[in-house]
Amino acid sequence: MTALPTSRSATTPPSSRSTSTFGLVLLLGVMAALGAVTIDLYLPSLPEVAEDLGTTAASAQLTITCVLVGSALGQLISGPLSDAFGRRKPAVVGFAVYVLACLLCAVAPNLPSLVAARFLSGMGAAAGSVVGMAIIRDLFTGPTAARLMSRLILVIGVAPLFAPTIGGAIAERTGWRPVLAILSGVGVLVLLAVWRKLPETRPELAADVPAQASRAAAPAVPVTRRRGGRVLRSFAGYGALLRDRRFMALALVPGLAMAVVMSYVATSPFVFQEEFGLSTTQFAVLFAVMGVALVGGSQVNAALVQRFGSPALLRVGVSAALTLALVLGAVVLSGTEQLLAFVVPLWLLLLTLGLIMPNAVTMALEPYGASAGAAAALVTALQSGVGGLVGVATGVLGGDEHAMALVVAVATALALVLTAAVSVADRRAALARA
Repeated sequence: MTALPTSRSATTPPSSRSTSTFGLVLLLGVMAALGAVTIDLYLPSLPEVAEDLGTTAASAQLTITCVLVGSALGQLISGPLSDAFGRRKPAVVGFAVYVLACLLCAVAPNLPSLVAARFLSGMGAAAGSVVGMAIIRDLFTGPTAARLMSRLILVIGVAPLFAPTIGGAIAERTGWRPVLAILSGVGVLVLLAVWRKLPETRPELAADVPAQASRAAAPAVPVTRRRGGRVLRSFAGYGALLRDRRFMALALVPGLAMAVVMSYVATSPFVFQEEFGLSTTQFAVLFAVMGVALVGGSQVNAALVQRFGSPALLRVGVSAALTLALVLGAVVLSGTEQLLAFVVPLWLLLLTLGLIMPNAVTMALEPYGASAGAAAALVTALQSGVGGLVGVATGVLGGDEHAMALVVAVATALALVLTAAVSVADRRAALARA
């Protein structure tokens, strides 16, 4: 990887920056995608896990849920630590924990030990997404940051499209334990890449670098006390974030977008295979095609954001998403049996999420350069939490296409309300400064 830009200086030649950021985004994308791959590569093994460990399918599902819970907790911990100690150290420690946890998964003798090890693997992998967002915020702001967030989504989104197929093929030939051993091997490769190639981009806080005269006059402070104070300040940053209504509104928008995705994922097997009569193979192909919409939307955003800016594209994205959600709802209520009538608005709806998530994240993180790790952690935790809770709500409401249409309509409507509130507040602030 070539040298990375160390600041946002305009003197950096565009061609040089483009070359250096390609390798950076690729590495950050691989780091962030590891959590999704940890679930998707293993997913086809669930029936065999239940049979081998003598448990029920519902209990085996805990080995998926615990990864998500571990990831949410790991994000909230690794974010402030990356503000306190820099981006590299939490990433290295996190992926080292991940490698060890996956090895423990591969030799787990029973379900409780497997659940515990999977929880640990989720915590370890969590550093990838948080550190990735924080590094982009360290180096870039505005449309450039939004464009790179979109490229990051491309790398993150491609891996899970193929992971279930690969994981299923491996499990069919070797069993489920080798799948987890392979995840450990992948973790080793990511750890080595982070160790050798990941730059340290964390800017020093003014409070941590006192003036030379002050250092000379002041008594020496033990390093452990300085570090302890830095960690406490970093975790205390959550208080400021939670009190910032603009940040919280923007941080909730990606969570609502993820709720749309989770609602679709939770109901898609029932809708496509039982309602529309698709075979397993046909469903797998269609699922991949729908996944292309998520990845493609983020690339449309990358192409447009430099020209139109994140606020405008976010407004367009949420408005289009709500419109398409209402169209989808009308299709569902009509009771049509035409697959295309259902798939086309749904595909376009998923496409619009690519305009929503990267721009909302960029706008939320932009004012928080000094605490980008904590801000990124709260955004990703809310994204997982809101998306997961809404996914559960879809099941409670019936788990069919009607439940999906209702949840999607409510989620996109709330996203539009929050985006409109942010737009009004930003406009008032701009008039006040004028």
